[in-house]
Amino acid sequence: MAAVNFVVFSLTPKPASSFTSPSTSLSSAVINGERFSRRRSMFCAFANPNPSPELDKPYIELEFIGPKAEADGSYPVDRTSAISGEKLLRNIMLDNKIELYAAYGKIMNCGGGGSCGTCIVEIVDGKDLLNERTDTEKRYLKKKPESWRLACQTIVGNKENSGKVIVQRLPQWKK
Repeated sequence: MAAVNFVVFSLTPKPASSFTSPSTSLSSAVINGERFSRRRSMFCAFANPNPSPELDKPYIELEFIGPKAEADGSYPVDRTSAISGEKLLRNIMLDNKIELYAAYGKIMNCGGGGSCGTCIVEIVDGKDLLNERTDTEKRYLKKKPESWRLACQTIVGNKENSGKVIVQRLPQWKK
């Protein structure tokens, strides 16, 4: 990380009688005929002005549709984004406090191990931006639609692609 050092002077007015020796003038300044003394100096470091490598990585935009319609008939939508290929869908949802589990799943989930099937989501759009179904998913979801996935087994992106994925939360609640 590159650092830039500089000193900041805070100048305060000083009566002319206090400047008695030549060495004192080294730490003072005269501005518009008034003498100022240096009160303090500071060290400041700035981060490298080069853009972060994170900015160069492709991003996946995610929209999470709520399972139940609101009073006006619309479905609530949560939005976030993630760096392509770095996180599981489950972790993205939990990190952003997006509801993933139904009541039972909140208490009895496997913590992302792929052994309970409580983190089911439906991929409405953007299936091609996710990894293929794992063997675990094939076992738990064999009688479910192809668009259903286990969030704990679904990697968002492949480190090279970018785009938008639309996810239906708790599809088993959908009417």
